[in-house]
Amino acid sequence: MAPQSADSVIRLDDFIKHSGLVGTGGEAKIYIQGGEVTVNGSVETRRRKQLAVGDIVEFMGHVLTVAPFDD
Repeated sequence: MAPQSADSVIRLDDFIKHSGLVGTGGEAKIYIQGGEVTVNGSVETRRRKQLAVGDIVEFMGHVLTVAPFDD
């Protein structure tokens, strides 16, 4: 995996998958492209959207904040 900058820590589909709310990246893709995910209060349909530390993701009634992580 390529190094990530401080401003773009993880892709939206990977973030949802790693949150444990879906089982696969493919499942995350379906929800994202279906308009069921918001980032910072706006519907986001780009599954490869780069999230930054502090972004707020809402999905399936859960509110998640992107935090720094180690690979």
